Order: sequence, then structure tokens, then C-alpha cells
Amino acid sequence: MAGFRPLSGQRGLSRGPDQPAADPSGGVGSADHGAGDGALAGPGHGAGHDRPGVAGPGRRRLAGTLPVTLAALTVGLQIAYPLAGEHGRTVLTVLTVLTFCATSVGHAARSRGRAWAAAFVAVCLPVAFAAEVVGVATGAPFGSYRYSGQLGPRLAGVPIIIPLAWAMMAYPAVVFAARARAGWSGPLAGPAGGGEHLRAALTVAGVLAAWDLFLDPQMAAAGYWRWSGPAPALNGVPLVNTAGWLLVGSLLGGLVCALPGRPVAAGGDRVPLALLAWTYVSSVLANLAFFGRPWVALSGGLGMGCVGIGAVGIGAVLAAVIHAARPPA
Repeated sequence: MAGFRPLSGQRGLSRGPDQPAADPSGGVGSADHGAGDGALAGPGHGAGHDRPGVAGPGRRRLAGTLPVTLAALTVGLQIAYPLAGEHGRTVLTVLTVLTFCATSVGHAARSRGRAWAAAFVAVCLPVAFAAEVVGVATGAPFGSYRYSGQLGPRLAGVPIIIPLAWAMMAYPAVVFAARARAGWSGPLAGPAGGGEHLRAALTVAGVLAAWDLFLDPQMAAAGYWRWSGPAPALNGVPLVNTAGWLLVGSLLGGLVCALPGRPVAAGGDRVPLALLAWTYVSSVLANLAFFGRPWVALSGGLGMGCVGIGAVGIGAVLAAVIHAARPPA
């Protein structure tokens, strides 16, 4: 939904003469071989010249800075939203979804590899679109709602930009779930298994459902979709909608968190984590200072805060238990 507002086995990382050594013992995703956000991917080939078919330093530098640039543009569009008029807000909503989604997919390709990013898109967009089509047609699992024509062309009653909005926030949610499981600053290696995979999927679902506590009241008030039928509601949004987000989010999280990929370098997830933190803080402030919706700020703030604290706390407890259970070296 358009609003403002996250592999296989472990392997060692090679490094060239201008790359820092990467710790091969880390935990989920794929690496650009030791490069963090905005860093060069590896040594140049020749004296600073890009040879045909070879990614030279200039090309790698552009690839590294593009997600950061897109993230900054996304934040700027979101800052402009409450200051714009009605038509301007609609345009900004669409542009924000496009830039945020491009940031997520671009960062995924940069940090986890193009194959992982392509698989993420191939999983996320069809699942999100199918859930929305079923939701509009049947009222399940979100409740009874209809989209207006303000968000652009529709297919089967769903604006084509809506699945992109799911993807834009699903990626930071997946990254957050992986980092809550395996650590915030070190490298990440493979997908979670067993109970850890279930916890990661539920964390993704929790992040998405909590984000929607901000999103739905704002977008419904703007007229982008309308709810119908009597039902218990929170801030004008049926409570069953949160259950629907948890259900679809769990499915998405389970599928995406199982995707295999290369290790992610230490410090390689700053962009999506920063956007997730920005979404949380800016949503609380915007609802308090600009939209006059203190109950939305409270419910969304508590929702995302509890998910974050819960995921980090459980991860810390599990890490301590695992460490205690290991035999001494």
C-alpha cells in the first residue's frame, strides 16, 4: 500500500588489495565481497579505466552510492508530503513508493546479489498482488475495501503501484529480522533454519502489520481506498485488517527469508535499517504535528516499538542460550 512511509551456506570472503578483510563467520543475505553501503565492491582492473565487460571502479562507485542517493530522495519526498496540497500529496505518494521500492531493490542487488534481488521481486510482487486482488474481491483477509482511481491504473481493482509498496517495506523488514537474529554490525551468512526461520518470518509480519497502523489511517483519509461494512475498528480501520497483514506478512517473510544468497558484509545494511528507523520516527511526528492524529501516532508507535523491542530481546536471549550451550573450545 502506498505509504510513508527487509543466504545459502556460509563461505569465506575473498578480498583484493583495496578491500578490507571480511569476517567469514557471520550470519543472512549476500555480500558485495566485503563492501558496506556506499563502498567499492572490489579492486579496479587497470589504472582506473573501466574495461568492456568488467565493472571498473567508477561503475562500482556508482552502484554503491545509488541506494544512498535514492534513500535520501525518498526521505525528501516524505518530508514534502505534509506540506503539499491534495493533488501534490497524491503525486508525492506515487513518487515515494517508486523511489523507496527502487532503494530496496537496488540495495538488495548491491548487498545480496542480483539473483537474490530478482528472486525477492519474483516472490514479493505476485504474493502481494494476489493478496490484494483476493482482498478487494472477497473482503478476506483484510476486510471489505475498495481502491479509488487516485493512485493510477488498476488491474483487477488493485492499483499497479500497490505491490511495489509492499515490496518497498518488505525488504527493510526482512533485513531487520535477519539482523535481529544474527547481529547488527557483523557480516551475515546464510538463511535461518528451523525455529529461527519461523521467528524471522513472524518478525517480518510484525513489522509490516505495525507499519500499517500508520499507513492505513493516513491513506484512507486521503481517499486512496475506502473501508465498508460494520466491524470493530481502530482509527477507522477494521481490526481484521491487522490480522490480514500478519497472515500475508508471515507468508512473505517465510518465503523471502528462505532465499539463498551470498554473505552480507559487516555494515552492509545501514540503508534499509536507516529507512525503517526513519519510517518509525517520521510517522509518529507527522501524525502528531501535521495530521492531528495522536491516536494513530500512539498505536503505530507502540506497535512498531513493541515489535522492535520484542525481536531484539528474543534474539538476545536466544543468542545467550546458544552461546551457553556450546561446549568450551
